[in-house]
Amino acid sequence: MAPFAHKFIKLFIALAGILFLYINPLFAQQIRKPVYNGSFYPKTTDDLTARIAEYTKLAEQTEVFLPSDVTLKALILPHAGYVYSGLTAAHSSKVLKNRSFRKIIIMGPDHRVGFKNCAVSDVSDYQTPLGNVSVHPDSLFLRQKYNDLFRTNKKSDDLEHCIEVQIPFLQSYLDDFKIIPVVMGPGDIRQYCDAVNRVIDPETLIVVSSDLSHYLPYAQAVKKDHDTIRHILELNIEKLSDQNYSACGIIPIQVLTHLAIRRNWQPMLLHYSNSGDTAGQRDSVVGYAAIAYFEKSVINQGKGSIQMDKEKGDILLKLARKTIADRLNIKTSDSNEPGSELSDDIFNARRGTFVTLKINNQLRGCIGNLSADKTIIEGVKDNALNAAFHDPRFPPLSKDEIRNVDIEISLLTEATIIEYQDEADLLKKLRQNIDGVIIRKGPYSATFLPQVWEQLPDKKSFLEHLCQKAGLPSDEWRRPGLEVMVYQVQYFEEDH
Repeated sequence: MAPFAHKFIKLFIALAGILFLYINPLFAQQIRKPVYNGSFYPKTTDDLTARIAEYTKLAEQTEVFLPSDVTLKALILPHAGYVYSGLTAAHSSKVLKNRSFRKIIIMGPDHRVGFKNCAVSDVSDYQTPLGNVSVHPDSLFLRQKYNDLFRTNKKSDDLEHCIEVQIPFLQSYLDDFKIIPVVMGPGDIRQYCDAVNRVIDPETLIVVSSDLSHYLPYAQAVKKDHDTIRHILELNIEKLSDQNYSACGIIPIQVLTHLAIRRNWQPMLLHYSNSGDTAGQRDSVVGYAAIAYFEKSVINQGKGSIQMDKEKGDILLKLARKTIADRLNIKTSDSNEPGSELSDDIFNARRGTFVTLKINNQLRGCIGNLSADKTIIEGVKDNALNAAFHDPRFPPLSKDEIRNVDIEISLLTEATIIEYQDEADLLKKLRQNIDGVIIRKGPYSATFLPQVWEQLPDKKSFLEHLCQKAGLPSDEWRRPGLEVMVYQVQYFEEDH
């Protein structure tokens, strides 16, 4: 080899070495090192593994009757020191083991910095004593697509604990996943929801990191926490938005609640405790809950997506019939009185509802509310009266007619906007027999429940009739500027 070549190679190696010294710290900074190992949780791999195994074994002793034929979609888990909240967090093992997720969105509250909107880390990995977990590329998507809502915040990244403490439990129960770490400050909850919704796919799990009440006496904390848990399980946006809420992660909980309503997820309590139950004094405690969200199959089963069992549906049908009969001064039999059965908390959840009346299988009235601004009880009662006496297409129902009326009740999920490019794309995205459809253009709007697909199974005919119902030309759906939203329902019919 020529002397010049030797000199060139030596110079190249020297320059490469100098360059590595400068850029290596930049690469090192791409890994977010653990900050709270040794304080919130054990410092070494062996101690951390043993501690989580201990909590998991204790959690196995708790009886939890999990629903069958469901898909896990989200969790709410505590983020305190493991000695306090580790037992409750370990109850996630009951739903995480033997499952697989490629992407986990961890949403927690800002404790350390104080900022508006959301902080999304730009590191490549989060490190814990159990190893590294990569950050999913959708973190970059959120920062680029929604840069007014999601930005990097290095100070938060360096100091916040709510993301870090979740990861070892996930590493213990799951394999081969990446995370989207999101720390949330005050902002527009619906915008957060819309953005997060864009990065959810069938292999995504959401984990909300939140404790409950803080520093109340034991008995007071238990009552406060049970109220908060009830509102979460009822998907009660209004109560969870109240200033009397009692959870440090209330913002991500609100986002998850909107997502659950929109996507038809049902929450279930796995475990509750507070620090007075574990390692703290009872005069001032912090509350913890593990709550799982499940999605049942949203295939066409003839009754929509299942959320409420048939017995509860029958109670609502009795309520609707009694409400109409009372207005007509007709006495109903005791067997048709809903009575104390309505005390079940599920009936106080806020949902959109429709009441449909038919005689000889012909429509006789149909009125409802699309938004979840009423409890199910309120919606069924109001819409039963409106369908019977205030549907402008029909005269008020008479006493002679009521015995021939068949009642149907629909419970709605939150509507979501369909983003489509053209008429072909719209037709492709509509799901027959599954989606209820809302169209809007200017002052004109209308909706068809999913049950209408039975009469109008062709997508084009369905949209044409819906446009006509809204007072628009039948081919308006082919033109730009039409807003299209979809929702799903569970509906109940009277047995004959």
